[in-house]
Amino acid sequence: MSTVSPTHIKTNLLSGLTVALALVPEAIAFALVAHVSPLTGLYAAVLVSFITSAFGGRPGMISGAAGALAVVMVALVVQHGVQYLFAAIVLMGVLQILFALARLGKFIRMVPHPVMLGFVNGLAIVIFVAQFEHFKTSGGWMSGPQLWTMLGLVALTMAIIYVTPKITKAVPATLVGIVVVALLAHFLHIDTKTVGELGSIAGGLPDFHVPDVPFNLETLRIVFPYSLVLAGVGLIETLLTLTLIDEITDTRGQPNRESMAQGAANIVTALFGGMGGCAMIGQSMINVGNGATGRLSGIAASLFLLSFILFGSSVIEQIPLAALIGVMFVVCEKTFEWGTFRLFGKVPRADALVIVLVAGVTLVFNLATAVVVGVIVSALVFAWQHAKRIGVSTRIDEQGWKVYELEGTLFFASSANFQELFAPKEDPQDVVVEFRRARVVDHSAIQAIDALAERYRSVGKRLHLRHLSPDCRSLLERAKDMIEVSLPEDPRYRVADDKLD
Repeated sequence: MSTVSPTHIKTNLLSGLTVALALVPEAIAFALVAHVSPLTGLYAAVLVSFITSAFGGRPGMISGAAGALAVVMVALVVQHGVQYLFAAIVLMGVLQILFALARLGKFIRMVPHPVMLGFVNGLAIVIFVAQFEHFKTSGGWMSGPQLWTMLGLVALTMAIIYVTPKITKAVPATLVGIVVVALLAHFLHIDTKTVGELGSIAGGLPDFHVPDVPFNLETLRIVFPYSLVLAGVGLIETLLTLTLIDEITDTRGQPNRESMAQGAANIVTALFGGMGGCAMIGQSMINVGNGATGRLSGIAASLFLLSFILFGSSVIEQIPLAALIGVMFVVCEKTFEWGTFRLFGKVPRADALVIVLVAGVTLVFNLATAVVVGVIVSALVFAWQHAKRIGVSTRIDEQGWKVYELEGTLFFASSANFQELFAPKEDPQDVVVEFRRARVVDHSAIQAIDALAERYRSVGKRLHLRHLSPDCRSLLERAKDMIEVSLPEDPRYRVADDKLD
């Protein structure tokens, strides 16, 4: 019953209004980055937010036109025009749906925690730095009274947002900050930069149209590379934001359902003149911070934004940009994981390196590259560390056989060290390799065991393999006759090998 209570409805509606106001300058700014009209960004925010909020797998998460996608789009628009962008967004959506149908969303859970920290911190810094663009005018950076007025209103907005929860929590603090500063600027006739100076948001309902491009292989050759990158960037940012909200709310989203909804949303928005989108961590943090974790907040945000375009453009365009910048500065402060600094010196140096590396690559390149680099580095560190942990203890049993008791993980990185643990020429006639405390992981490990069997066979000695899993026993070839089965003591785990698929 709590999910449909009046308090829940009020919280989600007011938060949706706040998010809609915060979406306006972001959507316009990202549209200009991509070299398309402001309405192209606003329509994307309306449609993507509505569809993903209504049908996606992470209630409370806000999606819309995103900067990470805009920087990829600009080259396509400049070289081939906006119609090719719409075609690329349709194909992007198709690729995301295929990703969801293949149920690959679960793999986002494999992103290491240091990569998540780097992602969060990197995006917080990116959002923070992006706000400085609003401190520019046609003549360059602001200065003098214009700059001090802007900074004063930003500081006032932030102060209101931090103080309001101590007075009342009935209304989102971010909405209070925006409204108070907007009214103050209006009634005191404060001369400051407004939303309208970014571009007009007035418009009608978006029209349906199929992208005006030739439907041939040449068009596919042009748009497919962009669609692939856009789909990857969108999914990575969305699924990592989903994971972050899961941690904040102590709930569990549905990555594949969210991927499916995002793909459908991008197809629809491209057919109605939008630039496509994905999850937006800034607006999502505003929403979740307001306590809005239901679908209603995102749906409300999209409908409020549409009403701004249709009916309220003249009012929204008068809102001081400083108020919305103040909101985003607070979002950055709350998003950044300040506890990261306390981790340095306490966590392994490799983890600290990954955190800094991912944040840095996010700033210099883009989110998708940063996450891929972070995962690769983490995987290499993991492989190196576990490669060194394969060890053995030896003893002579009552039959006079030499027993090697392995401990650790046997996989591609440790297979060379594994071979060095044995001395076939010096060993007695019968040798036992005990795998009770070891784990065989992949095909390289199977090959290493087969190679070891061949080494002992070549010197005329008998090798006895104990406590291998059923997968290991089925995959071994040259060592099959050396396996000793002692169920139910044998372990049961899977080996990563294509022969088992």
